[in-house]
Amino acid sequence: MDRRVVITGLGVVSPIGIGKEVFWENLISGKSGVKKITKFDTTNFACKIAAEVPEFNPEEFGVSLREAKRLDSFSLYSQVATGLALNDSGINIESVSERAGAVIASGIGGLTTLEEQVRRLIKKSPDKVSALLVIKLMANAAAGNASIKYNLRGPAYSVASACASGTHAIIRGYNCIKQDDADVMLVGGSEAVITPVAVAGFSNMGALSLSHNNDPEKASRPFDKERDGLVMGEGAGVLALEELEQAKKRNVHIYAEIIGYGETSDAHHETEPTVEGPARAMMLALKKAKLDCEDVQYINAHGTSTPLNDKNETEAIKRVFGEHARKLAISSTKSMVGHLLGAAGGLETIVCALVIDRGIIPPTINYETPDPECDLDYVPNKAREMKVNAAMNNSFGFGGHNAVLVLKKY
Repeated sequence: MDRRVVITGLGVVSPIGIGKEVFWENLISGKSGVKKITKFDTTNFACKIAAEVPEFNPEEFGVSLREAKRLDSFSLYSQVATGLALNDSGINIESVSERAGAVIASGIGGLTTLEEQVRRLIKKSPDKVSALLVIKLMANAAAGNASIKYNLRGPAYSVASACASGTHAIIRGYNCIKQDDADVMLVGGSEAVITPVAVAGFSNMGALSLSHNNDPEKASRPFDKERDGLVMGEGAGVLALEELEQAKKRNVHIYAEIIGYGETSDAHHETEPTVEGPARAMMLALKKAKLDCEDVQYINAHGTSTPLNDKNETEAIKRVFGEHARKLAISSTKSMVGHLLGAAGGLETIVCALVIDRGIIPPTINYETPDPECDLDYVPNKAREMKVNAAMNNSFGFGGHNAVLVLKKY
């Protein structure tokens, strides 16, 4: 029997809102979540901006302060997003516990905890390092803690492929259901690395926008000719995936169906993307989805606002879609939420599901100066009402990792 996989729940913790409705309203309104960094003193830093999760109180979402103290921020964000996805889906986990699992990715893991404890080690002594260090910083903590809190006794683990991690996690969860290893999977990604070391490291490698410290909301400008680097973001995007027949029996709302994916590696360079690797991933995803190029109406682009990525991604889309590339609606929601690194694929797949479900395409904000090398329709600055039957989500990560998903209306 061909087991089909549908999306029945969405959980969002983002710089522009917690919960899918607040997030969606701000997204289609073109609201930016990029602000001055508040998590640490940026006086001596070249980059002073990021997209932080604002006013986050985990107790409002069923996570006690006692629980929260045992979790790094990335794991805490995923804990809340997983709960929101489960609540949205209406799944009674107790009835399917052994057939429910979690694949929740992080590109970096508990860096906040690691930095805090390294400072304790240096300033104080080894015996002052927290006994919780290891269980808070390990990259699989998000999936492990979700399985413990929500009694998910099926497959549970993490994957790490930098900025492609969240999308790879969804692919793994999708395959768990397709292969009859589970009926329900909580999948996506979480990241919280707006820390001194991470900001300094990304900045010193030339990845971050440095020209908009005084007007942060203008900093992330994918595909714009004046783009000069990405803006770091944080948060979590978790989806509830479910086997179709089970979802139908529950008579639950289905946002979209996952019908294909592509995974490739550039095998080229740690940070410089190619055109060929992303293009092959998109072609493989279309092949698995059994779709022609003309069947796709929308692409949520990786669109990092870096000079090379946006140019190469544009070229890859044109190589795959040919003349149809100019009929595609393409947007980068990183223009509003920044780059959530390992969580980006989870959040952006949620965007694709909502686009299909609601028929509105969020804009690419800050698109002011066209770039001759980025000459497609990026839905500039204003959301667009448009019926979408099939959407593609692109995620490309440092290390040359490429992951692409195709969703369609059920």
